[in-house]
Amino acid sequence: MSMKIQWKALIVSLAVSLGTGLLSVLLTPNVQEDYAQLYRPPLAPPGWVFPVVWTILFVLMGIAAYLVYVSGSPQSTSALKLYLVQLLFNLGWSVLFFRWNAYLPAFLWLLILWYLVYMLIRQFGAISSLAGKLLIPYLIWLTFAAYLNLAIALHYL
Repeated sequence: MSMKIQWKALIVSLAVSLGTGLLSVLLTPNVQEDYAQLYRPPLAPPGWVFPVVWTILFVLMGIAAYLVYVSGSPQSTSALKLYLVQLLFNLGWSVLFFRWNAYLPAFLWLLILWYLVYMLIRQFGAISSLAGKLLIPYLIWLTFAAYLNLAIALHYL
């Protein structure tokens, strides 16, 4: 069964997702320099990895949200509200960590974000199996980010 792409909805969905990433960059303009100065635990990737990974993840998020939006499911409205909440938490983490250097509060915030994304995978997956699966790399990355964040927080205590 083939579905016709609703281009306007897809573009808006990608713009919301990627726009969150762009806003994060604007609110934390010196991320690369700040990251280079931080203690980095074992397995910490070089700084250039983060914008590449986050761009891919925001594209996947946008596609997943689009699939839920066009599904016609009665649960799509509540799922998309949760999606917007997790985007705000995603943005908030960047500010806590990089702008305010609040490493331990950022870690606790990240745990909430992780749970929100876990719940989002369940809600999106109930509406569109593919939409749920598209968010799994995001949850895996957040798990890795939590390791990095906690190691950095503990180092600076």
